[in-house]
Amino acid sequence: MRHLAAALLLTCTLAVPAAAQDSPRLTLDQQTLVRCSAMFALVAGEQARGDPVALRYPALGERGSEYFVRTAARLIDDLGISRDAVMQMLNREAERVQAERKAAANPAQITDTIMQPCLVSLAASGL
Repeated sequence: MRHLAAALLLTCTLAVPAAAQDSPRLTLDQQTLVRCSAMFALVAGEQARGDPVALRYPALGERGSEYFVRTAARLIDDLGISRDAVMQMLNREAERVQAERKAAANPAQITDTIMQPCLVSLAASGL
């Protein structure tokens, strides 16, 4: 189960065509779900590889994976879009987060900035 989030993110990458379709407009809550799902998948993968920055956070393998799955299901229901469209949306967000961290002078600070509200969202989800 530890590697499920990383596997889900990899599935996103493999299942989504390279040409991105237009994304539907998201509410702030939906944007948060997408950003946090992507971040949890990235951090869970980094935790599995023993990354010291990622290991400062609670283990996200199981809880982060469930958050990711629930987010995908909710977006499919709320927006009436396909699983592939949701996976594409989550994949694009993960790529954005990775680019932000790569471009930053202090990538750990970017991770912290994103993770703080995401951990609140995770706690509020009841997971």
